[in-house]
Amino acid sequence: MRSYSPDLTPPWKKKQAPVPEVPAETDLVVEEVSTGFCGAVVRCEKTAEGPTVTLEDRFGKHRVFPLVPRGFLLEGKAVTLVRPSASAAPRRPARTASGSVAVPGARARVARAGRIYVEGRHDAELVERVWGDDLRIEGVVVEYLEGIDDLPAIVAEFAPGPDARLGVLVDHLVPGSKESRIAASVTHPDVLVVGHPYIDVWESVKPASVGIPAWPVVPRGQDWKTGVCRALGWPENTGAAWQRILSGVRSYKDLDPSLLGSVEHLIDFVTAP
Repeated sequence: MRSYSPDLTPPWKKKQAPVPEVPAETDLVVEEVSTGFCGAVVRCEKTAEGPTVTLEDRFGKHRVFPLVPRGFLLEGKAVTLVRPSASAAPRRPARTASGSVAVPGARARVARAGRIYVEGRHDAELVERVWGDDLRIEGVVVEYLEGIDDLPAIVAEFAPGPDARLGVLVDHLVPGSKESRIAASVTHPDVLVVGHPYIDVWESVKPASVGIPAWPVVPRGQDWKTGVCRALGWPENTGAAWQRILSGVRSYKDLDPSLLGSVEHLIDFVTAP
């Protein structure tokens, strides 16, 4: 004889187990269950249709969602987001400057044999500013070179291998440039050379983050950094100018996507198992 459950309540009428209520505080990273959109909380608002939350993903895209029961996943578990109280203490940022999920209390990993090389000190400082937390967790050391004219010899001296991969970030990596010809001469399977299209890494910082309308066009034959300072009316002190630029960089949002993609490609390459 077939047995039946005494509970004949349709599944859609059964009460679901309660889930935690979590204040939607700024920088909390969650995933919206119906769309899979993952982002950090930017703001909560009270609207005529009910309370909403605005999320921002790591590419800067915003989406607005209603605050409904069981509407979000936090670290893979269903939660109900609620508006934070006015007296709630500020929440520690849940993301690193690169947009990755922060790991509070994580210790730096012992340095890998693999490395990332960049062309100059400014490049290294910019990478540290945005990806420093990620690099320490992954155990990746960034070193800077004084130009890449001798890149094939530098690669040979490094002696890359499957357990010691080398990534190189190059300025002005565009078709037909000297840099592109040098990069093409490196064909080792455990070396990845990528770059951005700008003459100098300064230009990879969004003008709005520096407080200027645009990066000036410097005539050929002039020192580019000095020409930038002149055109912007800044003192012709490139070190001071760089500190001014770097101070405007708070996260990946302040950088051009071409640099973002290149650096993350390098990190993935040198940390691949």
